[in-house]
Amino acid sequence: MYGAGLYLAKRNGVEWKAWPTIAFYVLGLGSYAWIEFGFLGTWSVDLRWAFTTRIAFLLFVVPGLISLGRPVSLARAALSGAPGRVLDRVLKSWPVRLMGNAMFAPIVALIGFCLFLTPFAAALRLDPGWEAAITLGVPLVGTLMVLPITDSGLLRTSLFITAEFMLAFMELVLDAIPGILLRLNESVLDHAHAIVGTLPAWFPSQLHDQHLSGDFLWFIAEVADIPVLIILFVRWMHTDKREAKKMDELTDEQMDALTEEHLRRYQEH
Repeated sequence: MYGAGLYLAKRNGVEWKAWPTIAFYVLGLGSYAWIEFGFLGTWSVDLRWAFTTRIAFLLFVVPGLISLGRPVSLARAALSGAPGRVLDRVLKSWPVRLMGNAMFAPIVALIGFCLFLTPFAAALRLDPGWEAAITLGVPLVGTLMVLPITDSGLLRTSLFITAEFMLAFMELVLDAIPGILLRLNESVLDHAHAIVGTLPAWFPSQLHDQHLSGDFLWFIAEVADIPVLIILFVRWMHTDKREAKKMDELTDEQMDALTEEHLRRYQEH
């Protein structure tokens, strides 16, 4: 789809820079391949900390690196006419607007990571069906959350962004809870049986494996919230500048009328 977008954008006369393309294929898809085919993907079934770290990377890191390829901007450049209008309607639909809310991603992560505190975590790790769903579904959900946030065409008021910033900052603290509980608990929470067979000498015990899982999950969840806060801060600066420019363009008569309307509504309430 990205390659098709490059072709259509070129046909529409849009000059697409090389850096987003390199970022998409090398950093975005490359990080996905490194996670799935490397150490984390190989030992995800046997090691709890490899499993939880893999999911955290698929949810936060891979979508963030994919967004460097600016796929939404490429889609806008590639599609025109009726397809372009369909894209605009999709981006303005309530599901996309909900997922594009900066508060949505930390809440989803908090709920998802809390599953690691239950026996359901063992089913997710050991069942081949859930393994396939995680491989495809987690990076897709992460991408759907990240792309609307990074879309420059999505307009927000400065008041709304301020509320997003405050709640996202609160989530920065809440996201640490699952990792802390995994680290401090002295019993194996997923109740999975010990792996039968010869294991490498470096394998940790079940409890130490859980503690390592909590350590890595705690660290990744905290670090992953920082880019969201940075994006919100940048978006707030751009929105504030845009709103200030609109106010400066108003005539004295328009400003007086706006002030009178505001006072009238204040008195009615």
